[in-house]
Amino acid sequence: MDWAALAVAAVRTHLGTPDDGLDPAEAARRLAEHGPNRLPVAPGRPAWRRLLAQFDNLLIYVLLAAAVLAGTFGHAVDAAVILAVVLANAIIGYVQEGRAEDALASIRSMIDPEATVLRGGERFAVAAEAIVPGDLVLLEAGDRVPADLRLVRTRNLAIDEAALTGESVPVEKSVEPTAAGAVLGERRSMAFSGTLVTAGQGQGLVVATGSRSELGRISAMIGRVEELKTPLLRQMDQFARRVTFVVLAVSGLVFVLALLRQMLALDEAFMVVVGLFVAAIPEGLPAVMTITLAIGVQRMAARHAIIRRLPAVETLGAVSVICSDKTGTLT
Repeated sequence: MDWAALAVAAVRTHLGTPDDGLDPAEAARRLAEHGPNRLPVAPGRPAWRRLLAQFDNLLIYVLLAAAVLAGTFGHAVDAAVILAVVLANAIIGYVQEGRAEDALASIRSMIDPEATVLRGGERFAVAAEAIVPGDLVLLEAGDRVPADLRLVRTRNLAIDEAALTGESVPVEKSVEPTAAGAVLGERRSMAFSGTLVTAGQGQGLVVATGSRSELGRISAMIGRVEELKTPLLRQMDQFARRVTFVVLAVSGLVFVLALLRQMLALDEAFMVVVGLFVAAIPEGLPAVMTITLAIGVQRMAARHAIIRRLPAVETLGAVSVICSDKTGTLT
């Protein structure tokens, strides 16, 4: 429903809210019906799974195989170096992706833990999670809007909506209906969840809570993003397959020739093949790639851009045109 385009009287009638707010008993009933006013928490990846994901790369598998072979046949130093490189690569990726997930989780902290409502003619400070559709919320400077509201009374009310619309200047609000179908930034008769009251006072009727709010929709969009392999990861997998094939072919050829010409004993020939295999694998490539991507993530973070996955930095480098709204959320 286009709440911003409705007159105040029509909104009150539709929500069934009297002038002195909902009765506490009615508020409790609506809370049971609609559920708490909180953003849905998508099941995040456990720390151990995020760490294991850093090893999910064909080239890493090849390096681990090389480390096992080197260690098995006495090349302890080579095995230690390979494992150290693989572990450093995993730690860098783990830390960077952890920071990105923490930053995205902070979007849920944009709702204050408490809000002031009018119920049965009395003011109550209630937990933001207990706010229900139809509640009459009182706003003043410094408050964070706890849910999507249709404003019914304003007094020099201005709200910072940068988190939703990207508009850096606080928006002056009024109770007058807006044009039907107005974009988010032009709905001056609305106050949206997570935005900040910078001046004045106001009252608004709750029209959407939790995941049904505009902030909830953004949070849901982030959670639904499909993870695809980037061109860089596809190229790395292709490179790893080619390297593995070539190294195995050359190593096998050397092993066969050494035995046929009786140049080396069986155990000596096998050690030569293992050494060749270990030497031919580019142990430093994954670490160099991860460090390079991590530097890109840090530079993007300095410009207030959050990258959820390291390989996405490389994909952004190939982007020539970005089509988005002003919220700054790219999915």
